[in-house]
Amino acid sequence: MYTTGKRKIGLYGGSFNPIHVGHITLAKRLMEVAGLDEVWMMVSPQNPFKANDTLLADDLRLAMTRKALEGETHIAACDYEFHLPKPSYTWNTLQALGRDCPDCEFTLLIGGDNWQAFDRWFRGEDIVDRYRVVVYPRRGAEVDATMLPPHVQLVDTPLVNVSSTEIRRRVAAGESIRGMVPEAIEADVLKYYAR
Repeated sequence: MYTTGKRKIGLYGGSFNPIHVGHITLAKRLMEVAGLDEVWMMVSPQNPFKANDTLLADDLRLAMTRKALEGETHIAACDYEFHLPKPSYTWNTLQALGRDCPDCEFTLLIGGDNWQAFDRWFRGEDIVDRYRVVVYPRRGAEVDATMLPPHVQLVDTPLVNVSSTEIRRRVAAGESIRGMVPEAIEADVLKYYAR
């Protein structure tokens, strides 16, 4: 599906509220198993399927994601969707990136939970028809590889045992988050998510 000569970029979108070690471990593994040159961790300003009542401000989530990824090679925080009309739909993002980055070929990286709801995504059929989609396992979201369309690939990656929701809960309860987030952002997470 890739054209030779173009950079192969995986788009790993999420709220990253906050980013954690599971996100980074998964990004590295996805880059390897999907044959990507880079992974852009696309910090989403608004997920059309999630309420934003616990969403930290865009600039703070982006700053923490950048800080957490310092020193990582081929994985970068990306604020591209911050500059697009809201809500941020993946189809619109992919189309805009295609215009702005003609030297790149984009692969959408999504969890099994998102794949199960993909029929509700804005222009989901068009995404599957025109872009490579790589699906990674998520606990409780089984995906049958034999039922996937041609440009959709199920990859074997470890299940992530860390969640942003659990990190926020622990911070609010005064519990340790050591080892759950990169050390570089631990103090920021404790500061921003304390209630």
